[in-house]
Amino acid sequence: MPGIHVFPGATAEEWMAGPSARRRASRFCPALTFLAVATLFPVAYFLPMTAAQQTAPSAPSVAPAHDKILIVDFGSQVTQLIARRVREEGVYCEIVPFQKAETAFAEMKPKAVILSGGPASVLDTDAPSAPLSIFKAGIPVLGICYGEQTMAQQLGGIVEAGHHREFGRAAIEVTDSCALFDGVWEKGGTYDVWMSHGDRVTKLPDGFRAVAKAPGSPISVIADDARKFYAMQFHPEVVHTPDGAKLIRNFVRKVVGLTGDWTMRAFREAAIEKIRAQVGKGRVICGLSGGVDSSVAAILIHEAIGDRLTCVFVDHGMLRKDEGRTVVDLFRHHYNIPLVHVDASEQFLGELAGVTDPEVKRKTIGRLFIDVFDAEAKTIGGADFLAQGTLYPDVIESVSFTGGPSVTIKSHHNVGGLPARMNMKLVEPLRELFKDEVRVLGRELGLPEIFVGRHPFPGPGLAIRCPGEITRDKLDILREADAVYIDQIRKAGLYDDIWQAFAVLLPVKTVGVMGDGRTYEYVVGLRAVTATDGMTADFYSFDMKFLGETATRIINEVKGVNRVVYDITSKPPGTIEWE
Repeated sequence: MPGIHVFPGATAEEWMAGPSARRRASRFCPALTFLAVATLFPVAYFLPMTAAQQTAPSAPSVAPAHDKILIVDFGSQVTQLIARRVREEGVYCEIVPFQKAETAFAEMKPKAVILSGGPASVLDTDAPSAPLSIFKAGIPVLGICYGEQTMAQQLGGIVEAGHHREFGRAAIEVTDSCALFDGVWEKGGTYDVWMSHGDRVTKLPDGFRAVAKAPGSPISVIADDARKFYAMQFHPEVVHTPDGAKLIRNFVRKVVGLTGDWTMRAFREAAIEKIRAQVGKGRVICGLSGGVDSSVAAILIHEAIGDRLTCVFVDHGMLRKDEGRTVVDLFRHHYNIPLVHVDASEQFLGELAGVTDPEVKRKTIGRLFIDVFDAEAKTIGGADFLAQGTLYPDVIESVSFTGGPSVTIKSHHNVGGLPARMNMKLVEPLRELFKDEVRVLGRELGLPEIFVGRHPFPGPGLAIRCPGEITRDKLDILREADAVYIDQIRKAGLYDDIWQAFAVLLPVKTVGVMGDGRTYEYVVGLRAVTATDGMTADFYSFDMKFLGETATRIINEVKGVNRVVYDITSKPPGTIEWE
């Protein structure tokens, strides 16, 4: 478990981060600030399909031969971390929104159910609840935060509001033993946990006993050992409950009795079968951006359907330096995958001329990508499916995971930026994965480390690293500055310590002096962050000598730049990309 140190935050006034190069942090509630997320193992989740995907043939469960746990999502920002904790135990799990839990439960026949946290109050007239069939099925159930409250209320207990809110660290006292605490917590001990609640349970349902208490929630952990129902007011899935992973392990291993047989190899095999079931005898074209996500998606799909996959690499004029040559060499010469290289830079840059709004940029690029893919599909004889390297962070920032009122942070060109009308159905085999898990899958597939270890690169490319209007001249300046910056990082041996690093060309010029002359040129912003999955990030702490040398190289080698600045904003409140 990583150590903790504090950063300034917003509401709860804390940033939580491990001391290693890849600091972990995750926000789960507007009333809180940020939570650290530990380095975790490969995982696969089930997410609801988009409207475009729902037209595709249904695929069988991706883990028919494995024991399963169903996670019912009530809207928590960290439901995914519950799944990842379960994955650490090698157990397959699926996440479904509460609205679809009844059907999913009947179809999946899980060995256990976990009820997530969420922003609602069980006291609201339209409060979400768990299907009663879950409690009648004779299987173990674990409730977390809101999950505890809805379990208690649905089974006859009482939940009240307005007593004492708890947000952030809290000390919990174990008042009795139970299976969740076995080998982890002892009766009479006090332990750190992470709370996020306003309501609290004040009366237990029949058959339950209280086994832990905290100042703001006298009934913090409840247990019905006979039915194997357990629930807790705090969040065990986050790293700020230091023993949280062990508590979830006890539920999975000792309460449910699962041994764990799910690995990334198993995910690979199941994903291939799922792709075959969805695609049938159809043809697929895959849009390559040059990043690891689309590359891994392409290799995985190629394993599933062979030459019925054609990759389309679109040069939209906003790629990194030498990007096109690198991608073409890999897919044509290393993997021998059919590849169409399209130079559409004139079309993209023409339509983006004069555009300054970042949402318009993203959606314009998304629309043009689809236009190009449609045209290429017809050229190669027709394709039924469009494959993309969409990841979970793309989805959560673009649309509400549950279909509810979550705020859209920004549209991603391959999710929210897609036009409503498409001529092809979507295949998104990585949609349930985080970036670090995609890298593990890439290695499992034999993708060269030069690609697996590459920093993320957005589909819209340099368009969103050039705030304001895009021009060829500005892109050329940015491309060269970025190449110098990355070269500096590699020479310093820091590339693999950093999640993502890139340069941004700011839409402002400043006065400078070069030689004996006055200059009035652009400012370059440098960005470097550490992260585990891209959901949250912290800026990388370069030493000033490195930054000074890098700034000097950029100003000396890149014509049009006379000032360099370094971005020290974390995510949240900022995003990793500037647009």
